[in-house]
Amino acid sequence: MGKGGGAPTKKINPTSNVDNQRIIKFEELAKHRVMGDAWLAYKGKVYDVSNWEDHPGGSVIFTHAGDDCTDIFAAFHPASAVKDMQKYEIGILEDKGRKTKKQLDFEQAYRDLKVKLIAAGLFNADIKYYIFKVVSNLVLLGISVLCVVKSNSFLMHMIGAFFMALFWQQCGWLAHDFLHHQVFKTRMYGDLMGILIGDVFQGFSVQWWKSKHNSHHAVPNLHASVPDACDGDPDIDTMPILAWSLRMAEHAKNSKFGRFMISYQAIFYFPVLLLARIAWSYQSWVFVFGGLGQHSVKGAELDRKHMKYRGLEKLGLLIHYACLLWLFTYMPLFNAISFYIFAQTSCGLMLALVFGLGHNGMAVYPADERPDFWKLQVSTTRNVISTPFTDWFCGGLQYQVDHHLFPTLPRHNLGKVNKLVKIFCKDHGVSYHEANMIDGNIEVLQHLHKIAKEFVTEFPAM
Repeated sequence: MGKGGGAPTKKINPTSNVDNQRIIKFEELAKHRVMGDAWLAYKGKVYDVSNWEDHPGGSVIFTHAGDDCTDIFAAFHPASAVKDMQKYEIGILEDKGRKTKKQLDFEQAYRDLKVKLIAAGLFNADIKYYIFKVVSNLVLLGISVLCVVKSNSFLMHMIGAFFMALFWQQCGWLAHDFLHHQVFKTRMYGDLMGILIGDVFQGFSVQWWKSKHNSHHAVPNLHASVPDACDGDPDIDTMPILAWSLRMAEHAKNSKFGRFMISYQAIFYFPVLLLARIAWSYQSWVFVFGGLGQHSVKGAELDRKHMKYRGLEKLGLLIHYACLLWLFTYMPLFNAISFYIFAQTSCGLMLALVFGLGHNGMAVYPADERPDFWKLQVSTTRNVISTPFTDWFCGGLQYQVDHHLFPTLPRHNLGKVNKLVKIFCKDHGVSYHEANMIDGNIEVLQHLHKIAKEFVTEFPAM
C-alpha cells in the first residue's frame, strides 16, 4: 500500500531524494488503481496519492490511479498546482517503447495547440456576456412567477411551470460555466456563484455536482477497470435501466426487471429522461443533508466528508425549497402539485436531452484500455450542429467536444475554438462527429436498440 494521505508533511525535494529516483515501469504503475492504493504519473514522474483525502479537487484524483494523468491534470489545473503533489513523488516512469514517435508527436501537438489558445486570449472571459446570461435567466424566473401570482388560470400556471423549467435548465448551464472556473480566475468567486445559481436557483448541490461531473470529465464513457476503482464514468452508471454497451447489459442477464428494461430500453429512453431532475434533486439533498440513497461516484463519501461550503449549501437548498413553497401558496393544491411535476419533468427532459446528445451512443471503453486524452474526449463525444436555437438551448454544450478538451474555456469562445479543433482532428486523422439535434437523438435510440438486440441474442432468457 502507498503512503498517500499519510505522507510526511515535510516537503520532499524530488531532485535530491534518492528514493524519488526509483524507476517504475508502466506495468507496475497500472497495478495501483484503487483509492487505498493509488499511483499516478504526471510528466514522467510517479506519485503515490493513496488515500489523499484532502486533495483540493476531491476524489476525482483517483480516476487516473494506475495511469498517466498528464493531460487531464493540465485541463483542470494551472501548472503551479503540481507543487501540491511533490511530497507524494516516489519515482520516475519508465515508458520507453510503449508509445510510437507518431503518438508522442501527436500528444505534443495538442498540448502546443492549448498553449496557442492561451496566448490568443481565448481563455479570458467576457464578464459582460455572463452578466447578460444571469439577467436573461432571471427574466425567465420573473415570467414564471408572474404567471402564477397574477393569474388563477390552470393554463397560465402550467405556462409558468414551463418557464420555471427553462429557468432551471439554463441555470444548469450557467452554474456549469462558473464551476468550471471559466469566468473568474479566483476559484472561490466561481464556487460562490455556483452556490447561488446551483443550490439557490436550481436546487442542485455544488459539491454533489462537482463530485459527479469532474469524474465524468476525467473518464468519459469508461467502464471501471476493477470493481473498486474510481475510473468508471458515473454518467453511464445507468443500470439496470439503460445499458450503453453489451458489457453493461450483461449485469441484467439474471434479473427479470433488468432483462425487461434493457430489452425495451430504446422505448423507455425518453420517459426515463423525464425523471432525471427529480432523481438529481433528491441525490443533491441526500448528499448535503444525508438520507437514503446512493451516489454513482465511488469517492462520493470522501467528497461529502470534505464538503467545502457545507453550511452555505444547506442554506442554499433550504432557500430554494422555501421559495418554491411560497410560490405554491398562490395556487390551489392541485395546480401547485401539477406545477411541480410539470416543471420537474420538463426540466429533466431538457437537461438530459443535452447530456444525452453529448455522449450517449458514442464509443465506450474499458478504463484500462483508454486511448490518449485527445482521442478519448473526441471519440466519446458528439457535438450538436450550431444554430441560434441550439446555442441557447444547449448552453455551450453544443460544443461538447471542444468543452471536454478545454473545460475552463469560456462558453462564448467555444465556437472559435471549434473551427481549430476540426482542423486539428482532420490534420491528424482523428474521427470527429457532430449531428443536428434530431439526428443525434436518432443515433442514441439506434444505439440503445442495437445493444438491446445484442443482449437478447447473447443472453437469451432461460
